[in-house]
Amino acid sequence: MSSKRLAVLEKMTGAGSKDPFAWYGLALEYKSVGRSDDAVATFGKLREIDPGYVPQYLMCGTLLLELGRTEEARTELTLGAQVARAKGDTHALSEIEDALAGIPR
Repeated sequence: MSSKRLAVLEKMTGAGSKDPFAWYGLALEYKSVGRSDDAVATFGKLREIDPGYVPQYLMCGTLLLELGRTEEARTELTLGAQVARAKGDTHALSEIEDALAGIPR
């Protein structure tokens, strides 16, 4: 399965874009077409490009949970909580903390 949006985002990021929203969109698009491993890898690339882009942590963490990769999800969400706290993003911090609280110990 593919989409026009996926092709556009792949072209943008493939051309070397450093726009975090393009990378975030690409990761979400991969997720929506069932390419979970590509989505996780794209979130990783986004984290390299812009570790301060808060939304990536919740989305990547929840995807990892869906994939049964609990410890990786916990790590991702914990990092996201640190970033959100440092940026003063209380809304994102609350969502990330809720996701962390839902991970079984």
